[in-house]
Formats: sequence, C-alpha cells, structure tokens
Amino acid sequence: MKISFLSLALLFALGACGTPPKPAPVAETPAPEAASTVAPSATVAPSATVATPAPMRRVVVAEKWMIATANPLAAEAGRRILRRGGSAIDATIAAQMVLNLVEPQSSGIGGGAFLLHYNQKSGEIAAYDGRETAPAKATPDMFLGDDGKPRKFFAAVVGGLSVGVPGTLRMLEMAHRENGKLPWKDLFEDAIKLADDGFLVSERLYGLVSRDKYLKTFGPTADYFYDPAGSPWPVGHRLVNKDLAATFRLIAEQGADALYSGPLAEAIVRTVNGASKNPGRLTLEDMKQYKAVKRDPVCLFYRQWLICGMGPPSSGGISTLQILGILQSFDLAAMKPETGGIPTAETVHLIAQASRLAFADRAIYIADPDFIPVPTAGMLDPGYLELRAREIVPGKIGDKAVPGMPGLSGSWNFAPAGESKGISTTHVSVIDGDGNAVSMTSSIENAFGSRLMTNGFLLNNQLTDFSFRPENQSGPIANAVGAGKRPRSSMAPTLVFDSDGKVVMAIGSPGGSNIIGYVAKTLIAALDWDWDIQKAIDLPHFTSRNGPTDLEKGTTLMTLKLKLQALGHTIRIRDMTSGLHGIRVRDGKLYGGADPRREGVALGD
Repeated sequence: MKISFLSLALLFALGACGTPPKPAPVAETPAPEAASTVAPSATVAPSATVATPAPMRRVVVAEKWMIATANPLAAEAGRRILRRGGSAIDATIAAQMVLNLVEPQSSGIGGGAFLLHYNQKSGEIAAYDGRETAPAKATPDMFLGDDGKPRKFFAAVVGGLSVGVPGTLRMLEMAHRENGKLPWKDLFEDAIKLADDGFLVSERLYGLVSRDKYLKTFGPTADYFYDPAGSPWPVGHRLVNKDLAATFRLIAEQGADALYSGPLAEAIVRTVNGASKNPGRLTLEDMKQYKAVKRDPVCLFYRQWLICGMGPPSSGGISTLQILGILQSFDLAAMKPETGGIPTAETVHLIAQASRLAFADRAIYIADPDFIPVPTAGMLDPGYLELRAREIVPGKIGDKAVPGMPGLSGSWNFAPAGESKGISTTHVSVIDGDGNAVSMTSSIENAFGSRLMTNGFLLNNQLTDFSFRPENQSGPIANAVGAGKRPRSSMAPTLVFDSDGKVVMAIGSPGGSNIIGYVAKTLIAALDWDWDIQKAIDLPHFTSRNGPTDLEKGTTLMTLKLKLQALGHTIRIRDMTSGLHGIRVRDGKLYGGADPRREGVALGD
C-alpha cells in the first residue's frame, strides 16, 4: 500500500474525509539548544516497573540526522549507521538488534512491531505491520479454564501457549528492501560485537530481573539472567550472549528466512511446543507462512498539521487520532499551562473525556482488519468526531462513555472487550540525512514475554493480547483468538507533517493501552502548547481508558486529585512508565527527546 501527503490532501479537498482546517503558519519559536549534540547520561529507573520521574533533561540538537531510542548503546549503533550514509530504516534495524540484546525484556526478533516510514523523495507515507499471528491450531477458547472462565493473566502468559509467530524481523526485511541503503549484513555488526563481548547490566535490567516471578520457570532463561547461585546478575556485570551473536550472524548472511525456516525455526517450534508449562501449538508451517503486511497509514488533519499513525490491527493510531479529532473542537492553545507548570484540572478533565470516548469505540470496533470489518473511515470522519465532541460535559464527567456509530459495518455486531495488559515494549524514532523518517514501536508484550528463550532471544506472549473470552453476554468479541489472526495492539508510532507536507515530528512510546494517552498528551504539548520535544515528553502523565482517570505517581499532577474528584472523576495515582522517544524539526534543525522514566537517549550530528 502507498499513500502520500499529496494524495491525502486531495482526498480532503474532494470531501472524501471531510474538510480539514485551513493551513496556518506553524509557530517556529526555536527550542533552547543543548550545549552539545550528545544527550546527557541516561537516568536509570530505580526499579522493575516503577520509573520515578527524573529531573528534566535538556533537548538534544542536531543538524544532519538524529535517532532516539530506549538505550544509549542502541542509539550509538543507529548513529554510526547514519554517519556511514545509511538510511533511517538502516539505523532503525541496527538499533533494534542492539535493543534485542541490551533491553531483552521489551522487544526483539522473537516479537512483533509496527513501523511508519516517510520517504522524503517520493512523499510516500508507509505503514509496515510486523504484528505476530496466531498459529493455525489456535482456537477461540484457548485461554479459558476448565470451568469455562478466563484464566488469570500470568497463568496464560508463561509458557508456549501465548507465543505468536514473530513478525519483527520479516517486517524489517521488507522495509529495508524498499528503503535501505547499506547492505543488510552490515546492520548487524554492532549487535554481534556487543553480544560476543558483552554489555554491562543496567540498574533497570537488574531491577526487572530481580522482581520477576517467572524468569526461573525455564532453564535456558534462568541460566542467562541469573548467576549459578540463583541471584540476578548485578549492576555492572558484563553479560555475554554468544547464542544471540551466532543467531545474528546467521540472519545477517541469510536474511529473515533464517528465522522462519531451518534450524532457528525448528528451535522456536520445539521450545514453544515442548514448554514444561502451557505447551503451545506452533508449527513449522506457521513459521514458514508468516508475512509482514504493508498497509495504509491512518491520518487526520489536526489544526495546521497532518498526523499519521498505524491502523488496525493496532488501535493506537485510530484512538490517538480520535482523541485529537474530538479535541479539535476546543481551543487547547488557550489552555497552555504556565511556564514550568502543569495542565489545569479543567484541561485534564477535557482531554480525559475525549479519551473515554475514543476508548469506548476502540473496545468494540478495532481488531485485525483481515478478519473483522473495522469502520476506520467512519471513526476518523471529522463530522463524526465533531458529534462525539458534543458529548463532552465541560463541568462534570458523565457516566461511562458508550460507543458511537461511525458507519454501517458488520463490526456493529461485536461486543466490547477488555484491555490488554502488556507493557514491555520499546520505541525508536529516526530522521536521516535525506529527510526520511521512521517511527517504530516494537514489543514482546509482557516484561520478558513468555519467559521462553531460544538461541539467545526471548519469545513473545502476544497471543494474550487477544480477548480471553470469545464472546460475552452482548455477543461475539471482535478481538477473539482466531487461527492466523493478529491480536489487537495499542502501539502508536506517529509522524507529524506541517502544512507544506514536511515531516516535523516522530514520536511513540511503550506502555500497553496507556500508550494512546502518552502519545496524545505529548502531541498536545508539542503542537498546541508549542513546547520543545523534551519538555513535552517530560510532562506528567494523565490518562483515562473509559474508567478511572489515572495520574502519574510522584509528580505535581497529583495536586489535581481533589479538583478532578469534584468534577466526578474516580482518581487513581499510579506509576506510569512510558518510554517516549521523539524528534521535532524546527528551522532546519533536529531536536530530540528521550523519556527520563527509562534509560534512553537522543543522539545526532
């Protein structure tokens, strides 16, 4: 599939998607420059899932190219590729392979990914779907217990039953074939060397391992993450992964086929089906038949910008755009917080209500579009979003939001489903020297995925992103398990374009279904309030998924609790460990930001 800024503009001009606001000049107040183009030392989260907000970092500035990732070693690998003349896709691949090694709990070739790419020369905006698929033997009731009720989450996660066919590598190969500049094998050099020589265990990785209850379930996983006495390798220990180095060498020489057939595929199937807990249903034919899909992005004009995201089977793009589309009826610029301040309770109230409406639609309509008729055009129609905006009550939050009616579709026959629970994901943003851009979010779902490890990498547990119930009292559920089906995701890699069609921002985050709120608030802070990218990322989190309103623990946002409760909100104070990594373009310069809640950096030249 191929779509360009010009073709989208024509669609809007012809009334196919409603009428966008008239383009206005983009405010280009220069962000404050950092003293150098190298990011400050990473601030490491002190515990497994808790990330205490760190002091604000300074935005990183570059002129040629930039990459922002969740780990300094991955960012360095990507920047080296950019310095060698590599494309944004090339740098993304190099960074992802290093992330597989140094951030194994979050992503890798045993998982899946969604990637948005902008080709500056052709104007193409492409969306690459590397989401995992369910095995051919998967059944709608596979996560129900003997009593017919859904199993507890971790009772289903750990072991082979939760493992879907990995998609990241096949998707990256497709994107490289179309947009790469350097040879495929060159992109694995840093990851291979680091795996052979070892890397130092970070405080974050140590915290995650020390608190995980399930990593010792399987021998190969326990042997890698713990010392012979059964203790997690300490911070600063040099962790070597010769098995992953050998795997990367094979893939570098043979391409993605090396993972989907032959010894590696056989090892994956054997590991999944032979698991001592929850053996799975994966076959070599499932591996062989996997295909990455190039899809149309979902896009919406928001004030003077065009914002594009990933469409189904991810809900991230549609839901983020719905929030913004609903808020288009309100003057958010007039609600800009004071310098160094936080949004008012009224602003949080407004954004939370828009989010509740978007999540009501998400729960019933979004699933794998190859199996379910998703009313994407109707959900993003400006007229529909304006009608939804009229449901917002300024001074009082209403009852739980109900789904709207975005278009005549068979998906109306489906019942609402619950939320996905996985939060172990990562995000990479890249802009190269030619102006090409990548926004990629990749995942193995829960921290350390299924806890199954083979040939040096962990296998995902993405099948638990399906609804455990195939139906409820209201009827069948769109996101039920199905053979060959891709589970619904919340990943929201996003690209923003100005009124001239130039890319001005790349952003995304991990965080389960909270991703949608994390990305939406960052876009609002950067676009409506004209904050620099780092400040927008630092902004404390507030989300609503059509239930309680969550405020980020340990932040000044907690001071709004009583005011929001007076407006009718049920408030939860929670740790909200995002991993936002973004790039903003202003006046020909690149400004990068990395989330202080994790250990990433932005690097450029």
